[in-house]
Formats: sequence, C-alpha cells, structure tokens
Amino acid sequence: MATVCVFCGSSRAIEERYLTLARRVGEELARRGHTLVSGGGRVAMMGEVAAAARAAGGCTVGVIPKPLVAMEIADTEADELVVTADMAERKTVMCDRSDAFLVLPGGIGTLDELFEVWTTFALGVHNKPIVVLDVDGFFEGLFTWVRSLVPLGFVKPAALQSVYRADTVAGAFDLIESMAATGAPGAGEGAASR
Repeated sequence: MATVCVFCGSSRAIEERYLTLARRVGEELARRGHTLVSGGGRVAMMGEVAAAARAAGGCTVGVIPKPLVAMEIADTEADELVVTADMAERKTVMCDRSDAFLVLPGGIGTLDELFEVWTTFALGVHNKPIVVLDVDGFFEGLFTWVRSLVPLGFVKPAALQSVYRADTVAGAFDLIESMAATGAPGAGEGAASR
C-alpha cells in the first residue's frame, strides 16, 4: 500500500466526464488499499477524488493553503486536513507525505504541481513514481512540446524517462504499484501503458 498524491483540476467549469474520472480514481485508490493525499479542497475533481476514496473506505489527507480555505472549500471530512501558510508550503507538504504522484487532467495549477515533482525528480531530490493519467490524449500536446525541447538542448532525454503515462485508471495504479514493488521508477515514457 502506498500514499498516493493526486494532482487534478479544481475548476467548476469542466465537463462531467472529468468528474466521473476523478471518482473512478478515488474508488480505485481505496479499493487497492492506498491512502490519498489531495489538495484539500471539496470542489471539482479534487473534491470528487477525495469523496469517492472515503466512500470506498479509503483514508484521505488534504493539504490546503489558508488563503484557499474559503475559495476551494476546505475538505473538512478528510481524515487529516493540513492547512499551510501558502502554495509553496502546500506543495512541499504534499510531496513529503507521498510515495507516488498521479496527475489527472487539470489547468495551470495541476501543471505547476506536475512540473514541480518532475523537476525535483530530474534533479535527484526524490525518486518517487510520477504517473500521468492521459485519458483521451489530454496531455499529448504537453509531451510533444517537452520532447521537442530535447534536440534543442533544453531538456535532457533522461528527464522524459522519469514520467510515466497511462490511459486507464487501472493502468495508472498498476504502474504505481509495479514501481513501488521494485523500488525504482525506471524508464518512464518508453514504459507507458498505452
């Protein structure tokens, strides 16, 4: 069992299919016996992942900055709710409390969180699995762009190997569990479950 940090959208303006995806992730996470670390809000995908995990018997830890307690409506039903001073501390706590990272569709906040854990992995700060749940090619443009930076010398090829992609919920958790069992993330994009 692992503590899985889920990064995802908190926008209320998204299509229902993304909320459904978030619920499926929360249910699967709990079914497999993992603990959830989330952004600590009850809105949109963030709230759906946590509520679904709890409804399926899972444990949830929410981490939310004090300035966002009202905006994202703090998840007071979390098994543990950590209120941080700011966004930077939120990311630090979420990263420190997690064994693996699962990235769902989201906006610039989600991308910020993805790049935080991606960069710190590439720099050797941590060796925790990073899995992007790339349903319907949501992240394809991002990965195409990052790959294009390699021949320009801005991104090392090894950096691409530190992030895995899966196109199903089960596939994402299979990757996380496989890496947890071996103790090392290995080669990312080339090992994607697509």
